[in-house]
Amino acid sequence: MRIDELLRGQASLLDTALSEDGLALAQRYAAQLIALQPSAAILPSPGPADRGDCVAGDPGRFQEVDLDSIELVRPRSVGVEHAALSVMRECGFEDQLSALGLNRPQIAAAVGNVIGRMAHPGSELATHDWLRQRSGLGELIDFDFETMDLNRLYRASDALHSHRQALQDHLFAQAQSIFGFAQTVTLYDLTNTYFEGLATGVNKAARGHSKECRSDCPLVTLAMALDASGFVRRTQVFAGNAGEPATLKDMLTGLGAAPGATVVMDAGIATEANLKWLRAQGLHYVVKSRLRERQFDPALATEVQTAGQTTVKLQRVIDDQGNVLLYCHSPAREQKDRAIDAAKAAGFEAVLTKLQAGLSKPRGTKDLGKIMERIGRAKQRWTRAAQHYEVEVTKDDTGKQVKALPENNAGRSG
Repeated sequence: MRIDELLRGQASLLDTALSEDGLALAQRYAAQLIALQPSAAILPSPGPADRGDCVAGDPGRFQEVDLDSIELVRPRSVGVEHAALSVMRECGFEDQLSALGLNRPQIAAAVGNVIGRMAHPGSELATHDWLRQRSGLGELIDFDFETMDLNRLYRASDALHSHRQALQDHLFAQAQSIFGFAQTVTLYDLTNTYFEGLATGVNKAARGHSKECRSDCPLVTLAMALDASGFVRRTQVFAGNAGEPATLKDMLTGLGAAPGATVVMDAGIATEANLKWLRAQGLHYVVKSRLRERQFDPALATEVQTAGQTTVKLQRVIDDQGNVLLYCHSPAREQKDRAIDAAKAAGFEAVLTKLQAGLSKPRGTKDLGKIMERIGRAKQRWTRAAQHYEVEVTKDDTGKQVKALPENNAGRSG
């Protein structure tokens, strides 16, 4: 009875005592029946007389609607879903899944998983709830997500992971064909993520250096290679304790980069062995220098404007091994660094000043151990400034109390 009322747009005439699940099912079945009705039955087309006599502004072309009578039933979002689905089909994503052996329900679950990460990022459980209750993706691909079991989403994720290499190669080839960019630059970097539990069932989970400061948890390392436009070329999951330098050759082998292409990476990956391997492959590389001392000569530098209209000075130097070194100097960055250094120096000097003032107060701290502890904590907190100070502590005759500290921050060495 409630389904019939929904189809006719009527309010409930009788208290049917339906549960929330019952009402949800009634709305779902009513929506499916409405979708099956021909559009002509919902909105009759105008007759010949109507078409011939209607002109702009004719009241006969319009119908009045009482906004208070409108009932919103099962609202769904379709904007992001439609845009993402259009791009997927432009790249042949569903066809590729079919070629890899996935059937229609599996393809629908995979598409739901991927678009769900775009529109409503979350776990498979959150994605399952979003697909069933909030998204109109099911209507766009003619699939009923409300009847889909949660486990199907988990299995779809497993299928996407098992076929990730073929999918990545296919999608990158499609993007390269659509946008016509050349494979001239490869950006390579790593990150990691942690597991809240013990992750005993994950073979690659291991303790390592966490970039999220969670070294108390098992980790996995994610490596990603991108092209200069930001399109993913390859991803791979390594063990959480995998060394960054050891992953480069494994990731770049088989990418098909043209000789003379450039690999951009950070200093942690650019070991001598990796640089030697890149040169042997005929590849160039860009990496942050490990040199602590840089021979920057402003007289030999060239000024350039960045995309943000900031002036930067560049100096090109060739070292004894034939490597090209590019020194970059930003006046704006220099000014910012000086301000940071001044703030940290002021913080460290304030600690010294407070300790020195306490020596002249009756109840001030004079104990050698406590003062050295406070100086140590200050050095740990203001490390960037403290490295330029030499603090000389003068002890009394007993050697247990401090007699004097540098006045007026005289302990500063540079």
